[in-house]
Amino acid sequence: MTDSADAPKSRRKPRKRLHYGEGREALLNAAVRVVARGGLRKLTYRAVAEEAGVTHGLVVHHFGSRDALIEEALTHTIRTSLSTSSLEPGTGKVADFSAGLSEMVTADPDTQAFQYELLLESRRRPELLPHLRELYDEYFDATQRELSRMLPAGADKALTRLVFAALDGLVLHQLVLGEPEVTDSALEELRALLRLLDADGDSSGDTPT
Repeated sequence: MTDSADAPKSRRKPRKRLHYGEGREALLNAAVRVVARGGLRKLTYRAVAEEAGVTHGLVVHHFGSRDALIEEALTHTIRTSLSTSSLEPGTGKVADFSAGLSEMVTADPDTQAFQYELLLESRRRPELLPHLRELYDEYFDATQRELSRMLPAGADKALTRLVFAALDGLVLHQLVLGEPEVTDSALEELRALLRLLDADGDSSGDTPT
């Protein structure tokens, strides 16, 4: 794997020693940034090593193949998104649903851009699609679990996909257009619609805002 667009030696970041346990995550974060800036075609061992400020051999050591690096980076971004977006706060209260969404995009746009890059690339490289489906199922499952906590009648697959599609669209729009306040306003409208489905039951104490 080579990268003809590698920066000149004078501009390269100094190499640093990564301790066991932090090295893998640092390389995954570097891979995410590389793809977010230049697309999947720019993802090479050398580009990731350059971004992380480590040796080319360290990337090979941790991942072994470009496909393994892509797969693990995708898993890493979805885990990160699930933990920072409040997609599944576990409270069953509408007010808590996706409360951290706009902040997540503002704080770490590269994570979201990486996922959209892979989704688009899967149209050209169908071999990526099964893994994307498997990992996006984690988003769908988290959404369905939280909706089932909020809605007395639960949530079927169609409602789950509808709600997640709204959230996914808001993330994409904020990523491209900015305007986190628009994301927050739209989320309030989504929560109002969920309340119309008799969300929170009779004892949560959550009231419309």
